[in-house]
Amino acid sequence: MNFIRILLIASTLALAGCASTPMKEAATQTIQTVRADESQVVFMRSSFLGAAISASLYDVSKGAPEFIGIVDNGTKIAYTTQPGKRVFMVVSEAADFMEAELLPGKTYYSLVTPRMGMWKARFSLWPIRTDGTSEYNTASESFNGWLTGTKLVENSPETLAWNTENLDSVKSKYAEYWAVWKDKSAEDLAARTLKPTDGK
Repeated sequence: MNFIRILLIASTLALAGCASTPMKEAATQTIQTVRADESQVVFMRSSFLGAAISASLYDVSKGAPEFIGIVDNGTKIAYTTQPGKRVFMVVSEAADFMEAELLPGKTYYSLVTPRMGMWKARFSLWPIRTDGTSEYNTASESFNGWLTGTKLVENSPETLAWNTENLDSVKSKYAEYWAVWKDKSAEDLAARTLKPTDGK
């Protein structure tokens, strides 16, 4: 077994630890209206594929991972941030991204979807459109199921500690996979970007 493979396995096992690191259920399950000078992105996950694997979410808009939380199957996270251009990252075995251009006072939605990786499920972030032009959109029959069938969760002391312990590994994945992301075509990037008009 070569050195690179050993590092990959070690990194995968470390990130798999977030599967046993619980978020806490939010006191209210109602998604709050965002303030007029802020924006909100609701990340939802609902899929049987890779259901046993957790994924961690980050805001990397400033070029370094800022922890949002851990999203398990059947959960959602409401993240309040500043309007404007943002970049979000999902991490498990690998890392993937979603870009966004957010308007103030608006709430946006994103679906966290699994895909099979080398050792376990990997994840992607998809914008949920409001104009019905994509598979993931607010006009679809699935949208209400994603919204009502997921539990709103928040960070716990355990998830914050997990992030601190694993931040070096997360930074490494960010550096590796951000380079891959930047090589995507303009068409691919557009499909993976929340547009201003996707807010509600």
